[in-house]
Amino acid sequence: MSTDTTFENHYTIADLAAQWRLGRETVRLLVKNEPGVLKVRLGRQKSLTRYSVPDSVARRVHTRLFNPAA
Repeated sequence: MSTDTTFENHYTIADLAAQWRLGRETVRLLVKNEPGVLKVRLGRQKSLTRYSVPDSVARRVHTRLFNPAA
Protein backbone atom coordinates (compact mmCIF):
# COMPACT_ATOMS: atom_id res chain seq x y z
CA MET A 1 0.00 0.00 0.00
CA SER A 2 2.15 2.84 -1.28
CA THR A 3 0.39 6.15 -1.75
CA ASP A 4 2.02 9.44 -2.60
CA THR A 5 1.68 11.82 0.35
CA THR A 6 3.81 14.59 -1.11
CA PHE A 7 1.06 17.18 -1.51
CA GLU A 8 -0.98 16.28 1.58
CA ASN A 9 -1.05 18.45 4.66
CA HIS A 10 1.53 17.25 7.18
CA TYR A 11 1.17 17.55 10.95
CA THR A 12 3.65 17.65 13.79
CA ILE A 13 3.27 15.62 16.96
CA ALA A 14 2.23 18.79 18.80
CA ASP A 15 -0.47 19.54 16.20
CA LEU A 16 -2.01 16.08 16.53
CA ALA A 17 -1.74 16.10 20.33
CA ALA A 18 -3.69 19.35 20.47
CA GLN A 19 -6.34 18.17 18.00
CA TRP A 20 -6.83 14.79 19.67
CA ARG A 21 -6.43 16.12 23.23
CA LEU A 22 -3.70 13.59 24.05
CA GLY A 23 -0.19 13.98 25.38
CA ARG A 24 2.65 14.54 22.91
CA GLU A 25 4.47 11.40 24.03
CA THR A 26 1.31 9.33 23.57
CA VAL A 27 0.86 10.64 20.03
CA ARG A 28 4.55 10.07 19.25
CA LEU A 29 4.25 6.44 20.34
CA LEU A 30 1.11 6.00 18.23
CA VAL A 31 2.61 7.34 14.99
CA LYS A 32 6.36 6.68 15.16
CA ASN A 33 6.23 3.28 13.43
CA GLU A 34 3.34 3.98 11.07
CA PRO A 35 4.08 3.58 7.35
CA GLY A 36 4.24 6.97 5.65
CA VAL A 37 5.43 9.00 8.65
CA LEU A 38 8.51 11.05 7.80
CA LYS A 39 11.27 11.03 10.40
CA VAL A 40 13.78 13.86 10.25
CA ARG A 41 16.73 13.27 12.55
CA LEU A 42 18.66 16.42 13.44
CA GLY A 43 22.02 15.22 14.70
CA ARG A 44 22.93 11.93 16.28
CA GLN A 45 20.63 12.00 19.28
CA LYS A 46 17.23 10.37 19.08
CA SER A 47 15.76 13.25 21.05
CA LEU A 48 16.32 15.47 18.02
CA THR A 49 14.01 13.46 15.76
CA ARG A 50 11.09 15.37 14.23
CA TYR A 51 8.07 13.56 12.85
CA SER A 52 5.96 14.75 9.94
CA VAL A 53 2.63 12.93 9.75
CA PRO A 54 0.70 13.09 6.47
CA ASP A 55 -3.04 13.70 6.66
CA SER A 56 -3.91 10.19 5.41
CA VAL A 57 -1.75 8.57 8.10
CA ALA A 58 -3.22 10.82 10.81
CA ARG A 59 -6.73 9.84 9.70
CA ARG A 60 -5.82 6.14 9.72
CA VAL A 61 -4.37 6.32 13.24
CA HIS A 62 -7.27 8.43 14.51
CA THR A 63 -9.85 6.00 13.10
CA ARG A 64 -8.07 3.03 14.62
CA LEU A 65 -7.70 4.80 17.97
CA PHE A 66 -11.16 6.30 18.40
CA ASN A 67 -13.25 3.72 16.48
CA PRO A 68 -11.80 0.33 17.45
CA ALA A 69 -14.86 -1.57 16.18
CA ALA A 70 -14.52 -0.12 12.65
